Amino acid sequence: MADNSTVETTTESAVLTPKKGLLNSFFDFFGGKALRLNNDLGAMAIFFFRSFFMIFRIKAIPDIIQQIYFIGAKSAQIVMLVGFFTGMVLGLQLYFVLVKFGSVGVLGTAIALTLIREMGPVLAAIMITARAGSAMTAEIGIQRISEQIDALATMRIDPLGYLISPRIAAAIISFPILTAFFDLIGILGAWVSGCLLLGVNSGTYFYRVVSSTQFDDISGGFIKSIVFGLLVVTICCFQGFFTHMRTDSFGAKSVSLSTTSAVVISCVMILISDYVVTSFIV
Repeated sequence: MADNSTVETTTESAVLTPKKGLLNSFFDFFGGKALRLNNDLGAMAIFFFRSFFMIFRIKAIPDIIQQIYFIGAKSAQIVMLVGFFTGMVLGLQLYFVLVKFGSVGVLGTAIALTLIREMGPVLAAIMITARAGSAMTAEIGIQRISEQIDALATMRIDPLGYLISPRIAAAIISFPILTAFFDLIGILGAWVSGCLLLGVNSGTYFYRVVSSTQFDDISGGFIKSIVFGLLVVTICCFQGFFTHMRTDSFGAKSVSLSTTSAVVISCVMILISDYVVTSFIV
């Protein structure tokens, strides 16, 4: 009798419990992803604003100068090297495109506007992300897993003000300067390939560069570089600061995964924000 009642109860529960269909699984998966993304964006926004408002302190000036050297001066060589060869490739490609239309004289205009408006800020930001952004994530991540950040909190030192704020201030200063270096060296590289190697008149080239470049083009490039700098530093520092909260790994492996995630997310956000900013300043 007891067995029959057990079977009846099991059958009733099976009938009353609906099976999880494909549609429910779809919404569970993507809904969970959306909720986690929303939580991460909110946490990152709080992380950024708390760190940003701690920039304006006299005590932070030595740390800001140190970070300007690390982010800016140490990244200058790779940025200028990439800028030079980017300019050479642009000069080579645009020459053979323009010569088909008999418009080689506007090579300087095409080079200047391409670099100053788009390629300069984007490629400079990606290079800084690869060199300085990854190092920031790894450094802060190691400080987190070795409990150095917890020690700062124990000594009543705000970790955000001590570790993150100087890096944000340094990015605001360094990214536009490195973007300007990239633009100038890129224009010089295009002159080497277009004028010295392919025979375009140098006077015409530099005249077109100067006459076609407006203040709005330069300011737009600098605005992009500042936006990219804030995004890169916030994402890289956030990934390192919360590396101990990763669910897929722990310890040294979590630092490596956080570094990889920081570089990938930063590069993607640079391209997305480039379109957004361009749509507002064009």
